[in-house]
Amino acid sequence: MKFQPKQPEELDLNITPLIDVVFLLLIFFMVSTTFDHESEVNITLPKASKEIAQAKPDAINVAIDNESRIFINKKELVNSQISTIKEALYDISADLEDAPIIISADEETPYQIVIRTMDAARQLGLIKITFATRINEEDY
Repeated sequence: MKFQPKQPEELDLNITPLIDVVFLLLIFFMVSTTFDHESEVNITLPKASKEIAQAKPDAINVAIDNESRIFINKKELVNSQISTIKEALYDISADLEDAPIIISADEETPYQIVIRTMDAARQLGLIKITFATRINEEDY
């Protein structure tokens, strides 16, 4: 009796699921990028090494200059107390549903003013906060 050895099956690597995952990651990163909005308030933004696209018109823009003056949608607040910031953010966010906040703070701005602004937004339930930066040419 003569037995013939079995031929081993060829392994086939299916890369379709891998391509699907890479494509979904690409879409995720394209959708979740932040946006850049130029302000008329004279501030010097901190440097970053990543370019930012144009901001949405329904965002709340908060600019803080190096003298700790706060501008919300280009209107200066009378002081930088948390109650004043909350009131201004509340008035503006009433018209905008789930609006993101873009904070443009001068690089010389005291850290406490930025934290106070973020805390006021958090107390109002505005949790979509991003920071505007400018491109650092030294990295390129």
